[in-house]
Amino acid sequence: MENQAPLETLNEIRSIMEKSTRFISLSGLSGVAAGVSALLGTTAAFIYLKLDFLDNHYYDLAFDDRGNLNFDFVSFFVLTASAVLICALGFGLFFTHRKARKTGQAIWSSASKRMLWHLAVPLVSGGVFCMLLFYHGLIGLIAPTTLVFYGLALINAGKFTLHDIEYLGIVEVVLGLISMYFIGYGLLFWAFGFGVLHIIYGTLMYFKYEK
Repeated sequence: MENQAPLETLNEIRSIMEKSTRFISLSGLSGVAAGVSALLGTTAAFIYLKLDFLDNHYYDLAFDDRGNLNFDFVSFFVLTASAVLICALGFGLFFTHRKARKTGQAIWSSASKRMLWHLAVPLVSGGVFCMLLFYHGLIGLIAPTTLVFYGLALINAGKFTLHDIEYLGIVEVVLGLISMYFIGYGLLFWAFGFGVLHIIYGTLMYFKYEK
């Protein structure tokens, strides 16, 4: 018992230091919810655009025969992307807040602020880059680009939260680069990256840290 006391003290100190430097209240269920939202959004896109899995050059529908921008196409994607983002963020905040209460960690702390800052820089940069791609009519490159910048954001934020998120980020970057080559299948890669991978990652994290 005497030998165990110093070890328990060290574990408590390590736990306190980890909570002060890392935001460890990210819930695996947040990832699952984000993945489901992404898959529903992609399914809506396939149905709306009447695409199939063998020929889905969806970006060709962004312009009409005269080369003018199809505002119905743009409006649909803006509304769908906004709905997916709101659902993912809403469920993410709910599950993360619930886990934070269980672990006794404040959801808004110096650790979470650092994580959000390092997450936001690549995401905002990627968002601006995607708008420039849209401005120049390079619609087919937008989906792969979102995967690459999102992966970079996860890798960057991984220094201030669970290390496992960095592995997800690496896979997202690789997937995005592969998608750059197979441009016509951007929606499928997007669905796999933001949908399937999030569900797999979230499930693994839930059973690893929350069960």
